[in-house]
Formats: sequence, C-alpha cells, structure tokens
Amino acid sequence: MQKWEFKSVRGLIVDYVGVLDGTDEDRRRWRNLLAAAKSNGVATAVLSNDPGGPGAEHIRELEYRGIVDAVLLSGEIGAEKPAEAAFQAAADAIELPMRDCVMVDDSILNVRGAVEAGLVGVFYQQFDRAVVEITGLFGIEGEF
Repeated sequence: MQKWEFKSVRGLIVDYVGVLDGTDEDRRRWRNLLAAAKSNGVATAVLSNDPGGPGAEHIRELEYRGIVDAVLLSGEIGAEKPAEAAFQAAADAIELPMRDCVMVDDSILNVRGAVEAGLVGVFYQQFDRAVVEITGLFGIEGEF
C-alpha cells in the first residue's frame, strides 16, 4: 500500500463575493483566520471576478489594511476564474507556485478549475465547515 504524502501548502487564496462578504461575524472570523495564517507564514490573497474600477475599493481595502498580501480583480488582471490564468496571477502575486496554494471559493466551478490548475480547492458553503479544512491544511491552531 502506497503512503499518501500531503504536499506543502503555503498560500491561501480566497474569493470575495460569497465568501468574505458575509455577516459582520463571519467577516470578523475571516480576519482572525487570515491574521493567524499570516502569522504562521502563509501568504494570502483575494481573487475575485470583480470588474475592478472605483467600485472595488472595499475589496482593495483588504490589501491596503494588511489583512491580505494581495488583491486581484479579474477586470484588472484580464482573466476570470475558473481560467487557469486567473489562478496563476494570484499565485504569482504571492510569489508561490500554484501547487503550493489553496483556493477557497463558493463556486464549485471555480474550485474545480483551481484543482485542475494544480491548486488545492476548498468549496465554501459556511465558515464553520471551511475553517476545519483550512486550519487542517495549514496546521493553524486556534478558535475562529
């Protein structure tokens, strides 16, 4: 029987709409989880299919305030999820190969695209479910 070895993951890429834009409580919990990830050496990014422009300042604010390392908006990078080019842009922004990144998204099509591009995919439905997967993947401890 072959032993399965888990690859090292060092980057956490998260969708915005449907994931980070939830209730005040969910947003607070996400901020805490992202801070814990960063303190454990995990590079973080937001990858959104948002068109960009002035209406996206609330998403860019996550980078400006240091909550994530990078914010990538499809309208500004010229590629939308689930295209591999979108995932590649996000991985490049946090200076990691795609194979070292986890993509969290509420669209199963985007999760599938991420997996097909070589990332680990986490299908987001609610915070309590996703946090178990994310903390397990990165070895993060704590209550979120």
